[in-house]
This record gives sequence, structure tokens and C-alpha cells, in this order.
Amino acid sequence: MTLSADQIAFFDTFGYLRLPGLLADRADAIIEAFHEVWERQGGGHNGAKHDHGKRSCTIQFIDRHPVLSALLDDPRIHGIACALLGDDFNYMGSDGNFYSGDTGWHSDSAWQPRLRHIKMAFYLDPMTPETGALRVIPGSHRVGDRYADQLHAALCGGNSFGLHGSEVPYASATVRPGDLLIFNHDTKHGAFGGGSRRRMFTINLCQRYPADQLQELRDYVAGHARFWVDRNYGQVMVDTAGPQRRRHLEQVMANDHHLAALSQRMRETMSEPARG
Repeated sequence: MTLSADQIAFFDTFGYLRLPGLLADRADAIIEAFHEVWERQGGGHNGAKHDHGKRSCTIQFIDRHPVLSALLDDPRIHGIACALLGDDFNYMGSDGNFYSGDTGWHSDSAWQPRLRHIKMAFYLDPMTPETGALRVIPGSHRVGDRYADQLHAALCGGNSFGLHGSEVPYASATVRPGDLLIFNHDTKHGAFGGGSRRRMFTINLCQRYPADQLQELRDYVAGHARFWVDRNYGQVMVDTAGPQRRRHLEQVMANDHHLAALSQRMRETMSEPARG
């Protein structure tokens, strides 16, 4: 599978893309694997049960299960990634979550011009915009554009134009298990309302880094130290990788050897790994 020219243009222009029902045929197996990963980790954050008051989060999420790791090999996921990022894209990591409460508006980036990073989001509960479905602000991903920069300054500065975050204009839709939502890391997004155990996980991907930007890649990987991981990928992801998948792991694996020492420092200063 690949994206059409219109779908690519839509993503380039608005910073997101929704593909309803794309993985409906795998939804049951994905949900089963999702819970198997969490059950092996105590059911919630850092080995404890999910308390319904805070987000429970764990990274290297799809890396922990062969069914989820194989999503990178699915022709639909792989084709979309190649269309948006090039055939040599990097897999950058994954997080699994039980969400509780609003997320507020934010980007998943440092808001600086850089290579394209995208997030694929998999929601495992039916949700509407009023009950926790992803909301995005179309066109808010264009770093350096007046409109996008004004939104960034306002929303990330704590000023929602005198509105509650849920009242800021947005695009959204009802989501169901099997839908795939994709957005640029720079796109302003958030979720409002909903229950205290909303199930979702993500796959993060990016363009391959040129040789003269490898320090930026190492700096990005260093950000994962707050999650207390020693390598960027989990062992199941690496052990089950065929030649195609390994191409999307190799650059990060060659540039993550500093992560263990950084994670050790974080263990000494943090009471628990980060929740996001």
C-alpha cells in the first residue's frame, strides 16, 4: 500500500491524516497483545497498577511483543511510512498508554526546523472528540509560518485566547479500533474529556538523518533517558527483525550507545520513569 498524491498533499498541508478502518482486520490481535504487554508490567506505570488518576506510560511498547513489532512489517504501515518519509525511514520508538484526563494542546517537538518526524496513533477504544479522541489544529505544524508560530506562542505559553483548551477550534472525528491516525510531530494536538483508562499506543518514525546531522539524532535519542531505558529498542523488536525492518533500525542502533549512562543518571534523580 502507498498513499495517493492527494493524501500526501493533505498531510503536507494540514499536518495530519486519518485512515479509518485501515487495520480493522488486525484490531483483535492488536488489543490482545496490548494487554499482554501491560499485564507483564503490572498493569500500569512502572510496575504498579493503573490508578486512573494519572497517565500510565511505557516506551519500547511495540518492541515488547512480536505481534506489535510486526506492525512495522505490515505493507500498509510500511508503505505509508515510505510515502511520507522515504524508503530508508527510521523507526524511532513507541509508547503504550492508559490515558486519564485532558492532555492540553502541545506538539511532540522542540519547535525547530528539522527532518520530518511523524507519529502513528492507534486508539483501542471508540471515542468521540468529547470523550478523548485526538484533536488537531490543521496547519499548525509549519515551523516559521506566522499562523503556526502564533499558535505555538499562545498555546505553549499557557494562553488559549481566553478559552478553555476544549474550546479552541480543531479538527477531529470519532475513532474506533482499527483506525490509524497520523500526524507530524510539530502539529498541535490534544485530547479532552473521556474516561480514566483510555487505551492507545503510538509508533514514531522519521526521515533518515544525513551524516552531518547525526549529533541531532544522538540528542533526540538522549531524550529517552527519562524513561530509564539503556538502548532505544526493546529486544523483541531487534530479535524478530528481518532485513527490511533492520534497515529502519540500523541508524538508531549505531547511535544510541550513550543512552545507558544517561538513563542511570536519571534513575538517581527521578522517583519514577517519565509518564510522557
